Amino acid sequence: MRIAIDIDSTLHHYWDVLSDAARRRFGIDLPYEQQFDWGITRLKPRQLEVCIAETHTDDAILAGEPYPGAVEVVTRWHDAGHFIHITSHRQQHAHEATEAWLRKIGLPFDELYCSFDKVARCREIAIDVLVDDSPVNIARAVDVGIIAATLRHPWNIDVCEEEDVLCADDWPGLDRALEPVLSATAPG
Repeated sequence: MRIAIDIDSTLHHYWDVLSDAARRRFGIDLPYEQQFDWGITRLKPRQLEVCIAETHTDDAILAGEPYPGAVEVVTRWHDAGHFIHITSHRQQHAHEATEAWLRKIGLPFDELYCSFDKVARCREIAIDVLVDDSPVNIARAVDVGIIAATLRHPWNIDVCEEEDVLCADDWPGLDRALEPVLSATAPG
């Protein structure tokens, strides 16, 4: 199968990084457990842009710590012959640092693509499964026939209640949720 995997809040806990930037820059707290909406309404749009830019500098990207089990699970999928497409809603200038981070943490991948329309790219390269935290991307993936999976977060809890979305609390759980899908259509 062809699997696309998001980075922020999917491969690593991005919320703490973003929240720290908002507190440092603007004195605004963004409590993770209170983020029930995909929109970050406590920040003005320009403030959010500044925080995202700060959290996607080369140093910030390279400092990311993957979620427990993420690298191991993706490695097993890759070793089983699945195509791994890493996709991130990042500016193109973040590509080099993002690739360096993936290599630093030892996460195997076949392609890395930084873009602002993940689902269009997934359709373009015939992705079968999208692992992403965005409820918008998850819903769009389901609408176009891509299997959607996610780690459960406060902002995507509603989409997790839809039967067409595979949800888990952590990477080992995500591995278990996707196992029947991936083994039913194993490469080779």
